[in-house]
Amino acid sequence: MSLKENIDMVKDELNSEEKFFEKAVMTEKFVKKYKKPLIGSLVAIVLIVAADIGYEVNKQNTLEAANKTLKELQAQKGVNRAVVARLESLSPALHDLWSYANAVAKQDVASLEKLKKSKAMLIDDLAEYEAAQEKSDVDALEKYAQNKDAVYRDLALVQVAVIKMQEGKVDEAHSTLALIASQSPLYNVAKSLQHYGVK
Repeated sequence: MSLKENIDMVKDELNSEEKFFEKAVMTEKFVKKYKKPLIGSLVAIVLIVAADIGYEVNKQNTLEAANKTLKELQAQKGVNRAVVARLESLSPALHDLWSYANAVAKQDVASLEKLKKSKAMLIDDLAEYEAAQEKSDVDALEKYAQNKDAVYRDLALVQVAVIKMQEGKVDEAHSTLALIASQSPLYNVAKSLQHYGVK
């Protein structure tokens, strides 16, 4: 290599080292200038991650405790109010589901009436239907069936029609059965009742 090439190579190396040191100085100035916000952001991120992990662990522990409490309730012959209260505090939705299953098994209309205000998914709807059905309350069944999203809407309509037929109100029963859509699984039952249910 010639002397000129060596000098050019040394210049290039010096330029690259100079640029590197220049960037290092700029980075150092940036870090010094924004030291507190950077540390604060890092601490905030660590706290958020730790809180999220803690929340998930707590949620899992609560779920396991609620399941354990439910198993304890199912294993008991009688109802221990302390265990029921513990289940309600751990998981209100699971408590309402257990209460609903118990009320239906025991045909306990009073408990079903209380569950009409449940926040658990579907429990309020099912409890309203079961309470009306247990009492054979035509008005309550009709009110329930007015809700287009009711789970047992068509079954409630069939029950209303049967009760009305038993009372001799055949025309009203037919009008009620006509409300059942042709896509409903109970459509054929409704048609059979309209045809054969008249006495």
